[in-house]
Amino acid sequence: MEDYQPQKFEKIWQQYWQDQRIFNLDTTAKSKEKYYCLVMFPYPSNELHVGHARNYVIGDVVGRYKAIQGFSVLAPIGWDAFGSS
Repeated sequence: MEDYQPQKFEKIWQQYWQDQRIFNLDTTAKSKEKYYCLVMFPYPSNELHVGHARNYVIGDVVGRYKAIQGFSVLAPIGWDAFGSS
């Protein structure tokens, strides 16, 4: 099995996501009902365990489901939720 080399794929997928506006939020869409999907902020609480992934996966699924239903979804996580970069 070949080792995974992310540098081969990162630029390709980042460009695709940018071109498709995958992660853009349309704040001007007045016709869409808004949905705010906030999961627990990441914080160090001992070693990683299945509970960490479960929390974020469920939030991602709910956010994506709401987007498919036509909602304008805002799903902040971590320090991005406070407007920092």
